[in-house]
Amino acid sequence: MSATLITRIGELMTVDDEDRVLRDAAVVIDGDRIAWIGAAAEAPAADDRVDADGRALLPGWVDSHTHLVFDGDRTAEFEARMAGQSYVAGGIAVTRDATRAASDERLSALVAARVRAARAQGTTWIETKTGYGLDVASEARSARIAAAGADEATFLGAHLVPAGVDPDDYVREVCGPMLDAVRPFVSWADVFCERGAFTAEQSREVLTAAAAAGLGLRVHGNQLGHGDGIRLAVELGAASVDHCNFVSDADLDALAAGSTVATVLPACDLSTRAPLAPARRLLDAGVEVAIASNCNPGTSYTSSMPFCVATAVLQMGLSVHEAVRAATRAGAIALGRDGSKGDGDGAIGSIAVGHRADLHLLDAPSATHLAYRPGMPLTAAVWRGGRLVVTTESASS
Repeated sequence: MSATLITRIGELMTVDDEDRVLRDAAVVIDGDRIAWIGAAAEAPAADDRVDADGRALLPGWVDSHTHLVFDGDRTAEFEARMAGQSYVAGGIAVTRDATRAASDERLSALVAARVRAARAQGTTWIETKTGYGLDVASEARSARIAAAGADEATFLGAHLVPAGVDPDDYVREVCGPMLDAVRPFVSWADVFCERGAFTAEQSREVLTAAAAAGLGLRVHGNQLGHGDGIRLAVELGAASVDHCNFVSDADLDALAAGSTVATVLPACDLSTRAPLAPARRLLDAGVEVAIASNCNPGTSYTSSMPFCVATAVLQMGLSVHEAVRAATRAGAIALGRDGSKGDGDGAIGSIAVGHRADLHLLDAPSATHLAYRPGMPLTAAVWRGGRLVVTTESASS
């Protein structure tokens, strides 16, 4: 693969250890990695040249929480919620039935289309979960499709206890034959530790079994009310705890003292009319905060990370720079791919020499336009692993 120079970048946000914002900058891509960063006037020669024409360049979005392996429609549930009914976890069963009925080919095509839609808005790395199968065969199939279609696959057999099944029996199935069946395809395990889903004791059992199987841990926690999810995640060393709408002082202290990333899901908060997660309070306490889309059919049917970033700025009190970091590097930290463990070569979520060339060129002079012009299509080009995967006519040279 030839080297490519992207030059005349109006604003370059590195989101790396130095956290630089460079003006009139340039980047050289060599193969799938960043080879050089600096002033445009000092850029080395390269085989190909892209003129950014004063546009802003960011790391590609890292979407660390999605549910893409599903079929079916839940607009009726959404309409009821907009009419005043409160959200409960049980709607997952509707998607389970439609997903089980879909063919492998259809599910794979649906995942591919959803990933393409995310890429088109600048997402270059995407995690997705199982959790709409809820039996051994269906979860194994979902894990295989997730692993083939996304960048990271997570086992979420503990999404909901199916109707008519004894909860303790189901937890044993999740921790035994279901975990064994999905293990070849997934890197992570997750659990919905919430009223209407799994208790703290059941969640601990699931997470402990997953850790013994060599999987990294994630937790859905504190979405519907105060509970044990956040502190359980921190106690067990989970990479992230996601939702975090209800955060007590004890939860905040636990997160601040640990290394678990608090992932907020602003599109989900809006769709469920829940209190927005206290991202500002979390950041001010020194907690690492990530932003993810939570793309799913029931509570957040969007993969638009620009929408989530704009919401974080406009309604959650984050600065543009904080929101961009949360949607890029912090997402990479939540997935263990930021390079902080000595494996910086090929790291994602930031622009640094040796990191993957996952880049997002905006059709705007600065990242501020993401919030200043919310909802506007501002993606001009996307490189993923050094390969141009999205472009517009105005972005080509």
